[in-house]
Amino acid sequence: MLSLFILLTADMQMNRLPSIIPAPQSIEVGDGFFEIDGRTTLHVAPEFDRVASMLRSYLAPATGFTFEKIESVALNQIGIALDANLADEGYRLVVSENRIDISAKSAVGAFYAIQTLRQLLPPQVFESERQEVSWKVPTCAIEDSPRFSWRGSHLDVARHFMPKEFVLRYIDLLALHKFNVLQLHLTDDQGWRIEIKKYPKLTEIGAFRKDTMLTYSPKTYEGKPHGGFYTQEDIREIVAYAKDRFVTVVPEIEMPGHSQAAIAAYPELGNTGKQLDVAVDWGVNENVFNVEDSTIQFLQNVLDEVLELFPSPFIHIGGDECPKTQWQQSERAQARMKELGLANENELQSWFIKQMDDFLTKRGRRLVGWSEILEGGLAPGATLMVWLGDEGAMEAVSSGHDVVMAQTTHTYFDYYQSEDTSKEPHAIGGLLPLSKVYEYNPILPQMSREQSKHVLGVQFQVWTEYIRTPSQVEYMVFPRACALAEVAWSPIEKRNYDDFMQRLHKHIERLDVLRVNYRPLQSPGAS
Repeated sequence: MLSLFILLTADMQMNRLPSIIPAPQSIEVGDGFFEIDGRTTLHVAPEFDRVASMLRSYLAPATGFTFEKIESVALNQIGIALDANLADEGYRLVVSENRIDISAKSAVGAFYAIQTLRQLLPPQVFESERQEVSWKVPTCAIEDSPRFSWRGSHLDVARHFMPKEFVLRYIDLLALHKFNVLQLHLTDDQGWRIEIKKYPKLTEIGAFRKDTMLTYSPKTYEGKPHGGFYTQEDIREIVAYAKDRFVTVVPEIEMPGHSQAAIAAYPELGNTGKQLDVAVDWGVNENVFNVEDSTIQFLQNVLDEVLELFPSPFIHIGGDECPKTQWQQSERAQARMKELGLANENELQSWFIKQMDDFLTKRGRRLVGWSEILEGGLAPGATLMVWLGDEGAMEAVSSGHDVVMAQTTHTYFDYYQSEDTSKEPHAIGGLLPLSKVYEYNPILPQMSREQSKHVLGVQFQVWTEYIRTPSQVEYMVFPRACALAEVAWSPIEKRNYDDFMQRLHKHIERLDVLRVNYRPLQSPGAS
């Protein structure tokens, strides 16, 4: 195979390498081209018919070609074949002057090969309106598979509702960069965004707030209501669209804290008995769910409908930032602790989470929650999403629990991208430039080889307190998501920031054609 390609010096290789993001495991580059034109055909193993259809949809509008499928191997052809010896998400992509051969063990591997093939083409291929006579693909041989199985993006649609059409576009952008998890943060103090048939007030009341905080200090407000939610049909469409692109949508239903929108809809879920409004301020809120059996049942009924909509193996229950003040002041909560033989409110929270863990385990699902679900002891089947420091990650992996690394230091994309905040959109605070995202290693130095096996992967977070529109989401996510894509996918020993930046400058042209509102690279502090 390698005889097809010219061997290059290290410097020449860097200059000649295609601008693929995330970088593949290995690549050999030749000096010729394969030309996609009106003669090009497809030869596809039956297992890959669906991804072959997606390849047609990606290329036909831009090229004007239909890519006829034929049953025999020929020249001037793109072939997609089964190879059971490759990794589950891995692929082999060989481009010669006569044909393109893709091999994969599964449809997802073939899909990722196609995403790589798209990036071997001129950036204009991403523009559906443009028509060309032919496209040239550089000759190369690529062997590739991901470093981590969980390559995630979190999107908060509770603080600011994002239209379904944008969520679909966002999934396409994730898939292009080989992300495979979208965690939708669907509920919080400031909004409940998913229709639950059994409890219609969750959206009738909980999906709409009277105002929105613009700045925290001094406190300023927008002066108008905000709201919106996804119907169950919307959710089915999002999940199906994501599945076609091998993205798993993980729902997040917050409990026991971050729950004021639900309590506003159903006051009996709270601890005070007072009628609350959906929250308009940001920050940690003391209104949390009570610990009655009826509330546990209410939330499990909610989860029953959630499970029907989301086939994801993982269900996120939040579990973060749950103040214990109301439990400490509640006679009923204190009596409940005595009934259960619990020593303190942290153990009460752990008991609460365990009810959900047992519920999900019996239904063949896995609970995942933020760092605070460690408080009072980690539920037996729980997976920890680590956002606070290293200690929680070490505690979890040391006890045999899986973790997803989502630390504030490297993955919070609601943080500023430059020290000169006067030239940036108002953000929640913090500083996370592109270079710092790229340097992240989800495997901590103190982890043993055995402990590191419990690191499922990595995820970036987009909290939308101060991100009000889809355009702002894109500005905060790109190009930082390009850097984290490489953290999640590429071998750590192959990662090189200077090489990444060289490829990124070309990749930005693709984002331009896709009309992504990315943060320009020439801005202060971008690199």
